[in-house]
Amino acid sequence: MNVPDDLKYSSDHEWIRADGNRIHIGITDYAQDALGDVVFVQVPEQGAAVAAGAGISEVESTKSVSDIYAPVAGTIVEVNDELDAHPERLNADPYGDGWICVIEVDDPAALDALLDAEAYRKLIEG
Repeated sequence: MNVPDDLKYSSDHEWIRADGNRIHIGITDYAQDALGDVVFVQVPEQGAAVAAGAGISEVESTKSVSDIYAPVAGTIVEVNDELDAHPERLNADPYGDGWICVIEVDDPAALDALLDAEAYRKLIEG
């Protein structure tokens, strides 16, 4: 499984790429592999305020439907509208073109509570 060292992770299998007080969010390689072929992505509503742990998106695959959760509280400032026409990007490029949304974080210190790559590897191997 691909677990890039420069990202943070949630125990719900989302990856987080921080850029100042904004974070990109997507699902991990482990999550997309477990889901199978993604056929639909419900992107969150731009401008919506979200609480940490709240459901923000839904991913439907040939196997199941999974919720995507906000790893921290904030406001959704950008969504990946390309996923409407190309949901398979979550499978093909989960850490690149398969990003789901950008959240402007209420409290950047909250990012410290997320898993680093080593801790996430232990989670998925355990």
